[in-house]
Order: sequence, then structure tokens, then C-alpha cells
Amino acid sequence: MRRPLSALFTLSAILAAGVLGLAVGRSSVPLPGWLSAALPAAAKQSSAQPTARGPIVYYRDPDGAPAYSLTPKKTSSGKDYSAVRTSEDLSFEEEEAPEAMTAKSGERGRIKFYRNPMGLPDTSPTPKKDSMGMDYLPVYEGEQDDDSSVKVSAGKLQKAGVQTEVAERRSLNTMVRAPGTVQQDERRVSVISLRFEGFIDTVDNVTTGTHVRKGQPLMRIYGPNLSSAAAEYLSALNARPEAGINNQALKGARRRLENLGAPDAFIVDIERAREIPVYMNWPAPQDGEIVERTAVNGMRAAPGDILFRIVDRNVVWVMVDVAERDLALIEVGQKVVVRPRAYPDRPFTGKVTVIYPNLRAETRTARVRIELPNPDDVLRPDMYADVEIATGTEAPVVTVSSSAVIDSGERQLVLLDKGEGRFEPRAVKLGRRGGGLTEIKEGLAENDKVVSSANFLIDAESNLKAALKGLDTGEKSQ
Repeated sequence: MRRPLSALFTLSAILAAGVLGLAVGRSSVPLPGWLSAALPAAAKQSSAQPTARGPIVYYRDPDGAPAYSLTPKKTSSGKDYSAVRTSEDLSFEEEEAPEAMTAKSGERGRIKFYRNPMGLPDTSPTPKKDSMGMDYLPVYEGEQDDDSSVKVSAGKLQKAGVQTEVAERRSLNTMVRAPGTVQQDERRVSVISLRFEGFIDTVDNVTTGTHVRKGQPLMRIYGPNLSSAAAEYLSALNARPEAGINNQALKGARRRLENLGAPDAFIVDIERAREIPVYMNWPAPQDGEIVERTAVNGMRAAPGDILFRIVDRNVVWVMVDVAERDLALIEVGQKVVVRPRAYPDRPFTGKVTVIYPNLRAETRTARVRIELPNPDDVLRPDMYADVEIATGTEAPVVTVSSSAVIDSGERQLVLLDKGEGRFEPRAVKLGRRGGGLTEIKEGLAENDKVVSSANFLIDAESNLKAALKGLDTGEKSQ
């Protein structure tokens, strides 16, 4: 009976010693002298770990999960959150020995007041702690002499990755890209119709799609009214001076032929041959392609009936829908590169000729007309094209990287690097943007050094300083 009890007691002692050793190994509390002598290995491990010091900053999950709390708390399994003291917390500030801080404070001048360590607009004339036990930070007289700048330590600048650049004069050409469609020039369209009732005797060998030249015969017609006017004009030409027909009557007879639309060649033939032609050859009024033909042999044509429609495509339009936000960049006369989707490797160069006054409410776009030479007649109406409009001018302007501009909607500013860790927020007036650059119209000069990366950190420091300054003087910060 004694032997089983002795074995059970020995096993219990071993388990207790193991648990105690594990707890001592994980604990940061120094071991008592008698236990250090009994457990030298554990004492050595415990002494190797630094002792947590300072007030409790927050509490974190004991199992290492990313969960934190400002007050004591338990997990869902009932475990207490672990307390994290100031020496255990990560900090971006360099830790200094109390002696070094004292020496430095003697060099920096008299302490003016103490500010909240969390950035809250709360100051104190004497040292104090916040609700979490953190010490208020001293503010020295020399740190607030310059109301327009803020000073950031070199360590914080390096760890935050602050980078600067120089404002330069560069040509800023923003490219506005938009889809477009090819359309025919409205000024290069002609229709052939009669001003009198006539009959088409024959139509020449032209069809839809045929390219014709100006003056080329299209059809042969006969019109009673035209023949009557031609006879009157011939009579005026053949009349003798004693017949009482003067030059005014001759001009009136010719004007009647012109009002009926008779071509000049028809009138010249009457004057030369002194006879009335039975039929008249109707010529093409311009160069171009026939896009519509309704005339057929033997048909009767009423006044105003469209018999032919001819379009000259040596110059075409490209209609582009530009987004409302890009309208301020578009001006008449700007160069444009058009790449038809049918010929992606063949760019065409044109210019902006008209910006239409109306905005399309459904798409929030405005229509822009571009004139484009089409000497090879490869651009056809309703073709799709990708348009690139080069905005801006070749004159260089002061520019910085777009990342250097802090734009909150109500204000636009950059952070001017004044050297030795001092930065000044500078309000600027912006211009065009493009290619990762922004034009600065006012507020910066060439060769000014500005912050281009991690400027949010310095801006936050500047806002905090302005808030503390307003609180110190009894004014409300803007």
C-alpha cells in the first residue's frame, strides 16, 4: 500500500515542478534568492529578459491575436488581456537616457508648456499624465518661434521615408483621350434637283459610289419652261436695234435662264450657235462620290426632287465626346492625332475646329469637332476612331510631382523644405495635370524644394502645431 502512494506522490511532485518551471521561465518577474539557488537555469533565463517598465499603455490579446483594448478585458475563453507597458510598446521616437534628456533640455531653453502625447488639443503648464498614464511631452520656447513652419526630427523623417524634390520648369502637355466617329463634312455635300418640271431622257453611266469630277455630265433632260426661256433669250439676242429691244431686256431674258438653274455652258451654247437645244446635259456641281441616285431614264422630275447626292470626302469630320472634367483643357486649334480602328497603325493628324455649346445630360459629355484631311479617301463615315488631343502649350511652367500636392478640396498646399528638418506649409494655386506632374501657377518658384513622399506626416504635425498654438493663445484654430 505504501509503495503505490509513494509513486503517486513522486509523480505529483514532478508535474508540479514542471509547471512551476514553465511559469517561471515565461515570467518577467525576478526570482527569489532561494528559488534562484534551487533553479539556476530558470533564474538565468529570467534575468536575461528585460523587465517591463513604465505605466500601462494598453492591453493586448494573450494569444497574440491582433486585438487591443485601452482597459482591462477578457477573451471569449476567459483569459485576461496582457498589459503592455511603455517600454514594451513600439515607438518611432529615439529613446534617450534621462541624463541626455536633461542635458538636451538645458540646451533647448525653458519649457513653455506640456502637450498631450496623443496629439489631442490639451496642454498643461506643469508635467502630468493622461488617462492612460502617458507623460505629457514638453514644448520648448525655441520650437514655436516660427509660426509658419514645423520641425520634424531626423529619425522620424528617415523612418517615415520622407523624400523631397525641386520644383522645375517643364513643358506640361496633357493628353486627353476619347472615342470618336468619322462623319462627312456638311459643307462638302451637294444635291442635284431641278427648278422646273422636266423629263430625264437618259442618265449617264454613273451609279452610287462612282467618283465624279466637277462639270462631268450626269444626265440629259428636257424642260418646257427651260426651252421657253431659252427661246426668249435667243429672240433678244437676234433682235435688231430698231426693234426697240434694249440691253435691259436682254439681261432680263438671261436672268430668267439663270433663275431656272440653267448651267453656264447651256447659255454659252445658245449665244454661240444661235439656236435652242432640245436637250440639256446637266453637269456635276463638284468633285466627289455619288452617295445617292434616284434618277432613271425617262422619268418625270418635279421641281425640288433630289436626283443625285454628291459628297466630297477630301476633308472629313471626327466627332468626339469629351468628358465634362476635361473640357477646360480643350481649345480650338489644338493638334489632334486620330487612329481609326480600321487602320490602327496609320495615325491621322488634324485640329480642333469647333467645341459645341451644348452638354449631353445623359453622358455628361460635350461634342468636339475635328477636321481631318482624307487625301486617300480611306476614312469612311461612321468609322470608329481613338482620338488623342494634345492640350497645353510648349512654354515651360513650374511643375512638381502630383504626389507633392496635398489637396483636401478646400485647400491645396505643398510642404516647403527649409532645411534642418524644418518644413513650411505653402498654399498654392494649381494648373494643368498630366504625366504625374502638376502645374503650380502661384505659391512656388523654380528650384524651391518640396516634400514629394510621406508629406502626410509633416502635414499632421503642422495641423497639431496650429491647434496647440490656437489653444495656447485662446483662439480657435482654423
